[in-house]
Amino acid sequence: MSIELLSPPFAESPPQAQGIEVSIVMPCLNEAETLERCIAKTQQAIRKHRLRAEIVIADNGSTDGSQAIAERLGARIVPISQKGYGSALRGGIEAAHGKYVIMGDSDDSYDFSSIYPFIEQLRNGYDLVMGNRFLGGIMPGAMPWKHRWIGNPVLTGIGRLFFRCPARDFHCGLRGFSKAAYERMHLQTTGMEFASEMVIKSTLHGLQIAEVPTRLHKDGRSRPPHLRSWRDGWRHLRFMLLFSPRWMFLLPGIGCFLLGLVVSLALIAGPLEVAGVGFGVHTMLLAGFLCLLGHQLLVFGLFTKKYAIVEGFHPPKRLLAMMPRWVNLEFGVAAGLGLTLFGAGLLGTAVWNWHNAGLGSLDPSVTMRSVIPAVVLLALGIQTMFASFFLGIMSLRQK
Repeated sequence: MSIELLSPPFAESPPQAQGIEVSIVMPCLNEAETLERCIAKTQQAIRKHRLRAEIVIADNGSTDGSQAIAERLGARIVPISQKGYGSALRGGIEAAHGKYVIMGDSDDSYDFSSIYPFIEQLRNGYDLVMGNRFLGGIMPGAMPWKHRWIGNPVLTGIGRLFFRCPARDFHCGLRGFSKAAYERMHLQTTGMEFASEMVIKSTLHGLQIAEVPTRLHKDGRSRPPHLRSWRDGWRHLRFMLLFSPRWMFLLPGIGCFLLGLVVSLALIAGPLEVAGVGFGVHTMLLAGFLCLLGHQLLVFGLFTKKYAIVEGFHPPKRLLAMMPRWVNLEFGVAAGLGLTLFGAGLLGTAVWNWHNAGLGSLDPSVTMRSVIPAVVLLALGIQTMFASFFLGIMSLRQK
């Protein structure tokens, strides 16, 4: 296939004169082997579809002459000093003049001559248009088996479960979005997790997401890729866990607390035997620990969610907005104080019974049934009071 290069004056014309609609942004770090082919294919699409477009090369400190290649072919070079895939893309996108942005890797694994379906979907009103390599096809040798059958499906599945995102290929490097949608995302990551952050924040902000089948070709470079499978895979997973307090804290916390509460209530009257297995105060002690652990996780979940909303990482949730106005610091302190007093009362009862027994030895299987709940209630009450003050401090900035 012969590809005709556009003349440099086309790309170098002032943005105001061209009325640029589409900016094609490519991150670049020593891509001299493949950059020319990527730019040539992009220019072919620009000419074929009569696009008012520019090509932006977000250079992340190349030392192999990539800048000279881009300049010779008429692309606009944006130097990005902060290292990282996300840093390069953020710098290039923020420097783009187009209403729409198409981003893609400059390793010749994506065919930039086929970007028009992305532009069509953006013109149709979608905010983010994701490529899907599993629908478009993966050429032999284009993706390692551990990425194709483990990494991408697992991380995409977790992302879809955690955030209810419609995208089925979270990590496709070819995607398009409107500049207005990008500004709403407030993306901040600097590494490979930038790809996940874009999809997750688009979903959280309720943006319209579409998919385009995209064919993945074998990397055109002779050197190894910048991607490091386990390191970057962990960075994607870590980001998703940090951005989903519901799955990281709230759901495990609810599960632990309810299990501990049910078991404690079942054993408070006396030991039980189920299928020949006896459960007594030792099980009750473990149930009390589950209640405390569950409460801690719930508190951490609230802290994380509140912090994310205050700092702008998450949009405000309707669930939090619908909470009654009286559920505030004072309510939390009062609830915590009530639990503390209840626990202190139970503990006082246990001490009084010990006094009546002459302060001597007691049967632990009997006395611990009141001591364990008393200590758990005391701990829950004190934690609730201090957690309420901490949430109140975070609310000061929001107000």
